[in-house]
Amino acid sequence: MSKLKAIINKISEIGDLLKKANDWKFQNQKIVFTNGVFDILHRGHIEYLAQAADFGDVLIVGINSDNSVKRLGKGDSRPLQDENSRALIIGGLTFVDAVVIFENDTPLNLITKLIPDVLVKGGDYDAKSIDVSDKKYIVGSDVVKNNGGEVEVIPFVEGYSTSKIEEKIKRG
Repeated sequence: MSKLKAIINKISEIGDLLKKANDWKFQNQKIVFTNGVFDILHRGHIEYLAQAADFGDVLIVGINSDNSVKRLGKGDSRPLQDENSRALIIGGLTFVDAVVIFENDTPLNLITKLIPDVLVKGGDYDAKSIDVSDKKYIVGSDVVKNNGGEVEVIPFVEGYSTSKIEEKIKRG
């Protein structure tokens, strides 16, 4: 199989992803899930995703669809790269096992169907928050915890963010 085909095979629709996840669970593989926009891939993303992968055997990454990015208010110019390009780029990382694009504003529906062993988010979230109106609340954390899973938060890599890169590009 070609390298490109192997990357493309990591990208799944939700139904196919659930079949893969069931196979991994049957093999006693610990499934880790995280999500994001991943518009301009940078060092912070790489370190974050690599650390997320270390929490288990299989790393599944949910990618916000183009429409959901626009609804999230990331700015008129976002996303800079379309959802399929972002999925392919994330799928190209050796420590990512599966990628799925989700249309909703949050991955709650996906997490509820997937029931990962570990849910991971970045440093602007709080794994202990139980108030869904709290900006630091991790969507789906209750689902994961209620099914015996773990919720982990990985600190940001200082100085790296898509917004900062976008600002730097605009300044020239």
